[in-house]
Amino acid sequence: MTDLLKHTSNIARQAGDLLLGFFHRRVRVEYKGDVDLVTEADRASEAMIVAELRKLFPDHAVVAEEGGGYGGSSAYHWYIDPLDGTTNFAHGFPIFAVSMGLEKDGEMIAGVIYDPTRGELFEAEKGGGARLNGAPIRVSNIARLEEALVATGFPSRKRHQNPNIHFYHQMNMRTHGVRRPGAAAIDLAYVACGRLEGFWEFHLHPWDVAAGKLLVAEAGGCVTELSGQPHGMESPSVLATNRLLHDPMIEAFEEIFAGKYRAELPPLRRPTE
Repeated sequence: MTDLLKHTSNIARQAGDLLLGFFHRRVRVEYKGDVDLVTEADRASEAMIVAELRKLFPDHAVVAEEGGGYGGSSAYHWYIDPLDGTTNFAHGFPIFAVSMGLEKDGEMIAGVIYDPTRGELFEAEKGGGARLNGAPIRVSNIARLEEALVATGFPSRKRHQNPNIHFYHQMNMRTHGVRRPGAAAIDLAYVACGRLEGFWEFHLHPWDVAAGKLLVAEAGGCVTELSGQPHGMESPSVLATNRLLHDPMIEAFEEIFAGKYRAELPPLRRPTE
């Protein structure tokens, strides 16, 4: 492990410990829009991370969710989510994480995701593999979509051209099950370590996926847009899989986009009928 990754992991752990303190005593919540919220924990975590990065790597640029980043003079860019899963966190639902990804010349070279409630530290370096608490991890070897457990998320922007609940229903019919943990970084980390076979979502931000996409790739998986096109930091969608199911999932999404549904919902009876 390089010193850079060690520093990143240490910062992520510190931020996670800070978040746990806020989590156990609950926090004040503010709304940035109709459903998008921010807490004092987000801001405190981001301030600590940005301050540490500035001390260690003063020439690196930092892009952070709550706007606390800064520009840099080098080719290095950090993408920081100081609290991924803010809605979970604010409601006392213990699924959230710190996510830190480092890009150089347009390529992700390091990524760390820390889940403080479970003490799980996911790390990856370009060409160096992926690890969970120091042990190497690999994606699963499930090759049939019907046996796959996959995950998705629903963006705070609820009104858009392709409402994800439509895809959720159809993918639930085609897989063993669909989960919605509420933290994209956790979803991607779980694909990397084989707990999930796939994950998709629309309208994510660079800091949501930067670390996770490297974890999945270094664990042997595949990350693209839903169309199969290469995934970039500004891509409108993300699909991460164990690689064996990448083409089947793309084909399933193409059918759904085209209106070719495996099953329709019948009329539902009310409980009183």
